[in-house]
Amino acid sequence: MANPLSTLLLVALLSLSAAAATRTKLQPTNNVDGGICKSLVETQGYACEEHKVTTADGYVLGLQRIPAGRSGNKTAAKLPVLLQHGLLMDASAWLLNEPDKALAFILADKGFDVWLANARGTESSRGHTSLSPNDPAYWDWSWDELTAYDLPAAFQYVNNQTGQKLHYVGHSLGTLTALAAFSQEKLLNLLRSAALLSPIAYLGQISPFGRTAADIFLAQVNRLLDFICTRPGIDCSNFLSVTTGPNCCLSSSSIDALFKHTPQTTSTKNALHLFQMVRKGTIEMYDYGLPITNMQHYRQPTPPVYNMANIPKDVPLFLSYGGRDLLSNVFDVNLLLDNLKDHDKDKLVVQFREDYAHMDFIMAMNANQVVYDPLLSFFRLH
Repeated sequence: MANPLSTLLLVALLSLSAAAATRTKLQPTNNVDGGICKSLVETQGYACEEHKVTTADGYVLGLQRIPAGRSGNKTAAKLPVLLQHGLLMDASAWLLNEPDKALAFILADKGFDVWLANARGTESSRGHTSLSPNDPAYWDWSWDELTAYDLPAAFQYVNNQTGQKLHYVGHSLGTLTALAAFSQEKLLNLLRSAALLSPIAYLGQISPFGRTAADIFLAQVNRLLDFICTRPGIDCSNFLSVTTGPNCCLSSSSIDALFKHTPQTTSTKNALHLFQMVRKGTIEMYDYGLPITNMQHYRQPTPPVYNMANIPKDVPLFLSYGGRDLLSNVFDVNLLLDNLKDHDKDKLVVQFREDYAHMDFIMAMNANQVVYDPLLSFFRLH
């Protein structure tokens, strides 16, 4: 069961990030000093392209493409792979380590055509056809919209650019949106396989104390954070471990790089949606609170459910989760796996790393060997 204090800290962080999006004018920071390509990819000796794609609901998203490894071996036969980051992050999540330890660079060097997605609201994806990020209406979305609009736009764009079906890698929230789409049998015509790191579908395994925090997360945020950070045994200077779990294998340089690029802003509605999952222990669309309002949006009094058991049994899935992860909780992952119990055995690979917490899957110094090598073997099969 997740540490309730870690939940409280995550509540505060989400709240502050959402508040930054809705209450202040967003200013550029060093996160995109010349753009992700110039600041994080080209500096490592890789070619990189900045792309834009517009979603069906008008959001203009940034994509970065690493078309070749450092050897420059561009070929028409390269298979595309799309990487989708987690909550409060952007595409920099895949670029925080040295090239031989960062998944995006490893994939490029192994001959893949690498595409990095950035969710709406992050610094690379704040465009819109008619709205400004300073307009409250710009932030009227949750991960439902990431599932319904952002992910399909990125999939279709990569397919259009390459003419090929793609492999997918998601981390954290990037797994939830993919699972939700797959459960509706969407994107499958464009997909070769999906690798889900720290998979999140259920978020119900926390204490009643944590649920109470989720219920009131927007109230007294700063007082909440101050209170938590004065509790015995809580070191807010080690915020990452407290909120995501005791990561086993991060370097100080990668942690420094992480905090140069996070937290990225998200919407209040997205935070609310996640905390609804915490309270209810379910995977369903955003709950507007009143049956009449839900009826207006869904034509039913309660939100539609994303049924994980509806994921087609022949979709190739690689799931990797950790025993020390406070967000992708072992009990919640096991509930997801129970939903997948009838999945074709040759299409489902499950890896459990007892020593891994949430950030290890994208930042651990040994992830290249213990997670990415098996992931690459899985991709080669599909």
